[in-house]
Amino acid sequence: MPLQGPAGVFGPSCELCAQLAAEEVNAEGGVLARELRFVVVDGARPPTEVADEVDGLLARGAVDAVTGWHISAVRNEVAPRISGRVPYVYTPLYEGGEHRPGVFLTGETPDRQVLPALRWLRLELGTRSWAVVGDDYVWPRRTAQAVRRYAAALGATVPLETFVPLGTKNFTAALRRIESCRCDLVVMLLVGEDAVHFNRQFAAKELDLVCPRFSPLMEENMLLATGARASRGLYSAAGFFESLPSAYGLDFGRRYADRFGVDSPMLNSLGESCYEGVKLLAELVRAAGSTALPEVSAVADSVSYEGARGLLHIRDHHLDQPVYLSVADGLEFDVLCQL
Repeated sequence: MPLQGPAGVFGPSCELCAQLAAEEVNAEGGVLARELRFVVVDGARPPTEVADEVDGLLARGAVDAVTGWHISAVRNEVAPRISGRVPYVYTPLYEGGEHRPGVFLTGETPDRQVLPALRWLRLELGTRSWAVVGDDYVWPRRTAQAVRRYAAALGATVPLETFVPLGTKNFTAALRRIESCRCDLVVMLLVGEDAVHFNRQFAAKELDLVCPRFSPLMEENMLLATGARASRGLYSAAGFFESLPSAYGLDFGRRYADRFGVDSPMLNSLGESCYEGVKLLAELVRAAGSTALPEVSAVADSVSYEGARGLLHIRDHHLDQPVYLSVADGLEFDVLCQL
């Protein structure tokens, strides 16, 4: 999980959500009559460093499985190093297309998240010209390719794609390009604090008065850091929002507040995904009766469990889940519809 860098803004939520899941699993007798324990790896470091540490833990027999939130560039280094040795549950939304043996995915993919959100924005707001701004790594670039395909199918155009290094704080050049292309929607593919800086500078130039923004990676901590003045016309899509009035989500929020207090880090889809990752991993191992990957893979598509996102099922190693569209209302998200 991210303990520093642009994604560090929601790292504490990731850690507490995972901790809550582990405590609940252990209260139910653990996994195969063993207590579930974590070895925390900082997933915000360079991908090769993260993969080296995970590989070392596996070589020493220190871990039986891997899960957590980290960017796709890290997954692409970790997955080959794990090389089918242990189950690997990857929790973030991602660009889609991951089918390596032993990798299970709880996050949203563009076909279930970005496409229906853009269709809604095209039909309801009349957006026809979409600019893409993203961090420069695999998830934003692959998702931008999908956005171009979706635009062609929905009668829209993508006159601008611009990518910046992770950790960018100054978006002056990108904002000039957005102003010049005269788009009527900005698709943000920015992580954590990068999105916060972009939102503040976007609003400072009063672009929020004429152009809405959509991000598939905009959660409650990032919204709080963005501030109410910079959140006008900011849309997001995810499988979980703290404000979603579902029975599963409300019960999860109550348990989280009871355990960590009302002043704990805000619940959000990215942190909550770590809860889903731990719960799914526990259910996979329980169903298999083993942590051995062949046994886990054999039962994976028959596994269902109740998580904070509802009654969930595995299909083709991906979590089959509802996705919702929301719009920022000050410092909270107003959930508009299920996509």
